[in-house]
Amino acid sequence: MSNLRLINETIASSVASLSITDIFSADFDIYKLNIYSDGFSGNSALDVRYINSSGSIVTASEYDYARQLLKADTTFSEDRSTNQNKYYTGELSDNGLGQVLYLFNPYSSSSYTFSLFENQSMSSTNGRGGKGITVLTQTNSITGIHLYSDNSGTITNLKVRTYGLRVDS
Repeated sequence: MSNLRLINETIASSVASLSITDIFSADFDIYKLNIYSDGFSGNSALDVRYINSSGSIVTASEYDYARQLLKADTTFSEDRSTNQNKYYTGELSDNGLGQVLYLFNPYSSSSYTFSLFENQSMSSTNGRGGKGITVLTQTNSITGIHLYSDNSGTITNLKVRTYGLRVDS
């Protein structure tokens, strides 16, 4: 039997952002999100912010990240930053995006929320991949996630599946 438990599936069409609330709880310490987009009007980035237990999107400059950008047409590059008000996970393009995002202890109000991500997309005819780590350096209880485009583009189709990872003893 799988230790992954499907918690939520959210599908949206023609949106600039998507908030998924009440998906993280005390039931799990580790969550896996599969994020798919099959199109976007204009190349851009998929940005992430968390939603706290009050239902507010966390916009404080307390997101740190490090990532490696894996580009088929040029050399790989690295990017890192601290004290940001969001984090970037992958390129949205007309050709779509596939991503896996793991979150650790989001619901705990006594520890930071960490994540790992990997993604694949296309930029024109060139493959784009990425992997990275993030941390929200505040100890609020996080119950949801807010995904959005960093410009005025529209995500044509977006599907997010959220799983809890159960650890059997």
